[in-house]
Amino acid sequence: MIGVEEARQRLVEAAPAAQGVQQPLLDADGRYLTGDVIAPYDDPLFDRSAVDGYAFRFADIDQALRINGAIAAGEVYRGGSLEGCCVRIFTGAPVPPEADTVVMQEFCGLQDERVTINDPKLQRGGNIRRQGEQVRAGDVLLKKGTRITPAAVGLLASVGVREVEVGRSPAVAIVRTGNEFVEHGAIRPGLIFSSNDDLLVSGLRQAGLLDTSLHKANDSVGDITEAVENALQEAEVVITTGGVSVGDHDLVPEVLKRLGARILFHGVAQKPGKPMLLAEVQGRYVFGLPGNPRAVFVLFHTYVLPFLRMLQGATDPWPRKDTLPIEQPLRVKGDRAEFRAARVHEGRIELLADEGSHMLRTLVVADALAYIPPTVRELRAGDPVELLYLPR
Repeated sequence: MIGVEEARQRLVEAAPAAQGVQQPLLDADGRYLTGDVIAPYDDPLFDRSAVDGYAFRFADIDQALRINGAIAAGEVYRGGSLEGCCVRIFTGAPVPPEADTVVMQEFCGLQDERVTINDPKLQRGGNIRRQGEQVRAGDVLLKKGTRITPAAVGLLASVGVREVEVGRSPAVAIVRTGNEFVEHGAIRPGLIFSSNDDLLVSGLRQAGLLDTSLHKANDSVGDITEAVENALQEAEVVITTGGVSVGDHDLVPEVLKRLGARILFHGVAQKPGKPMLLAEVQGRYVFGLPGNPRAVFVLFHTYVLPFLRMLQGATDPWPRKDTLPIEQPLRVKGDRAEFRAARVHEGRIELLADEGSHMLRTLVVADALAYIPPTVRELRAGDPVELLYLPR
């Protein structure tokens, strides 16, 4: 059995380099860049007005300025000299080359087609968005490993980028093992409703991973072998649930060994999720998760999802984290690290009920997981605790 930090390190070492593909900008939302994006143009492309008003030479500010035309966004000034003159200008329009300042229309008086300026705070260059003030052509606009968000899409579009190279989304297969599940609504004594497969599909969809498949296997070496083999043919990453511990019906480790898998680790000193397994089979990866839903949820967000982000090229694949004071004192039993459901309340961590590994209710309202390392067994109110935010 290994510790949490070593398990994280082995994930990093196991993850192969992301395979980049060119994608139209709007199809790249949520993906990760596999190379730096260089700006092809300045932003703004030219000096443009930040307001509706009048463009003029600051040296003429004390004069009554004759209006010499108007410029709207998308137009250019084609009039004559601006000496002693101004141009009616609208937000986003190019500032005429001879003008060096724009005054807001609210600070202007208009009489006999002449404009007088009454803005004591106005300075030379005021109300002009300068060419390249946000981005210069040749700048590294976004770095490799950056996730494409709506803000990133807007920034890239503003300098004319229409395609980017992003990591290819891996196909993921889920293998649900067990004899105990209700099928087709046929409820019988001893059977339970399946939830892990739906939980995982939902988590994958939330992460933008839509190429998924589901396989079901009874608790037999033959059934599980067939399901895992089929899953490995379809997907780069396979997630199994159940049958991964050391009991008589825990057959997943045996199946993987028969398939020639290289076991990267089996067992992590944490609660929940101790039996987790990671294996590599001919360049494909298998996460063996236990059958308890709470453990599946925690392991998916703390290990599986970060690994899937690595495969897509993320340079910071881990959950967003913080360190905040805990609201209430806590004593932790045993010698394993713990991941506890938590909410952030007025800048402090509120731990939710410590439910069993088969329960999910507190995770529905949690916005984070509090991480308590094995070296910490007692906390006082106000002590700092590491927090891993859940995606929302």
